[in-house]
Amino acid sequence: MPNQTKQDNKESRRDFLKTSSKILLGATALSSLGTHLFSTEIEERNYSLNLSKGENMNTLTPQAKENLQKLFGTSALPKEDLEFFTNYANFAFDEVWQKSNLKENERLLLILASLIALSAKEEFEIMLKAALKSKINPIAIKEIIYQATPYVGIAKVADALVITNKIFKQQEVKLPLESQSTTNQQNRREKGFEIQKNIFGAAIEKSYDSTPAHKKHINEFLSANCFGDYYTRKGLDLAFRELITFVYLISMGGIESQVKAHIQGNLNMGNDKTKLIAVVTALVPYIGYPKSLNALNTIDEIAK
Repeated sequence: MPNQTKQDNKESRRDFLKTSSKILLGATALSSLGTHLFSTEIEERNYSLNLSKGENMNTLTPQAKENLQKLFGTSALPKEDLEFFTNYANFAFDEVWQKSNLKENERLLLILASLIALSAKEEFEIMLKAALKSKINPIAIKEIIYQATPYVGIAKVADALVITNKIFKQQEVKLPLESQSTTNQQNRREKGFEIQKNIFGAAIEKSYDSTPAHKKHINEFLSANCFGDYYTRKGLDLAFRELITFVYLISMGGIESQVKAHIQGNLNMGNDKTKLIAVVTALVPYIGYPKSLNALNTIDEIAK
């Protein structure tokens, strides 16, 4: 009888362990299934939220889309940074476009001038194609580049010329373009000095008289090279040449004394305060706010 009782106890323990194992395995399976279902639900919910967010953030305004189509032939934006480029396009080709209130050809030439000064080669190439698509005269484009030389230096200008000649050839623009020069080695200094007086008035003669002897050759360089070789050229009128000089200077930044001089030069040439503010407004996406605000403050200071 005692042996029978021991045998019964062993069987009972075995049955208990079997039952417990089944319960434990079942609970584990249910737990795993529940975790999987919960995770899947979270992933689907997050995907839905991200999709909704993306659709809201990656939408072009009608005005931005219209301008992109007109300038570039497409409104498709790089997918790798879609949010960034959508923000940029809506700002630059809608808000700024409306507030700057410039003619399209004028705006594109000013942007090209700014991009040369910034040495923004890839963006320059993109905007150059847009300028040609907008039927801007290739001569005007080349003059924007040539005149940058005495302000931004040959290195930046050489880069712009390489890009421009490549795109011109692709677009079947015949090179070289018709010459726009009006001076020679004998008269360039005299004609340049006349242009300086036209822009800056009697102040330029006082500057010559007050310059120390060891620096007078720089004044002569300015008259003969900067103004004689470039400002005397055809292809752009004198008032617009002085306007793009203002663009070169504010795009580079850090040269406030020159900016002040050329703000006054622009005012003398009929480019009033409203016009200068419109130019700064058009360039905000390209030169940023610090340079733009500095330019606006200087305009206020000079154009009282």
